[in-house]
Amino acid sequence: MTQPDDKPRALLAAALAAAERGWPVFPLRPGGKPPALHGEARCPRTGICARGHVKWQERATTDPARITACWQAAPFNVGVATGPAGLVVIDLDVTKDESDAPAGAATFQALCERTGQPVPATFTLRTASGGEHRYFTAPDGLRLSNTAGKLGENIDTRAWGGYVVAAGSIVHGRAYALTDDREPAPLPGWLAALLRQDTRPAAAPPAPVVRSASRAALAALEREQRVVVAASEGERNHALNLSAFKLGRFIAWGDLTRDAVEEAFQWAGESAGLTAAECRATIRSALDASLRKARPREAL
Repeated sequence: MTQPDDKPRALLAAALAAAERGWPVFPLRPGGKPPALHGEARCPRTGICARGHVKWQERATTDPARITACWQAAPFNVGVATGPAGLVVIDLDVTKDESDAPAGAATFQALCERTGQPVPATFTLRTASGGEHRYFTAPDGLRLSNTAGKLGENIDTRAWGGYVVAAGSIVHGRAYALTDDREPAPLPGWLAALLRQDTRPAAAPPAPVVRSASRAALAALEREQRVVVAASEGERNHALNLSAFKLGRFIAWGDLTRDAVEEAFQWAGESAGLTAAECRATIRSALDASLRKARPREAL
């Protein structure tokens, strides 16, 4: 029989296990993937933030005392700050919609075959959605950032400015489970070469949990969020405007709330390097325009 305190104890153990590997951790919302910390817009400017907003990557820690105090307060999921951990994590996602795109694992295997390389064996998790997270140690002297689709369809990477959900965390009732517990292998040079063109720090927190949203709406939200994060310098504001405009129809149809969409794109825009004020103005303008022009679902 499962005891009431088994889950909090297991999550604390998961946080401590990651920290013992030298990977700084921080709390994620219980049962979800977004950070369980306030954003800049809601920062009280007190306590740790008295001198200015302290972001999740700066609050990530390997200190057992801080970790224990935090995870004893609530059954938080565990986030690993990949950049400070010296990690590059390849996220092989599953197909989320009705498209014919192959899953990330199949795309990655095909990429390895095309380049004449074996699929590298390394520390690996099965994610809650059925995908994979493959952990690699980052190359010395090379500061890689997050990418979205750079290696292929349904393949993202998390490095500086990003995070991953640690083993033992539970999302939508499904656990992130270890499938290969060996030490993370060094990132192969050929993969580093493919990724090194995008060295701008970025973070891509997952879209907020929206329980009433349709699967199509959530898939579109996450897809457009990744587009914004991966936008190159000089194209970021345009990408944010266009992606937010595309999501306006789901607000008009009642599939998503405006607050959820604004929060998701605020994260994405700031992660891409835009200021908080730029993001708010662009998102507001794009959604206002989209809602004015939205057609009824049945008219499409």
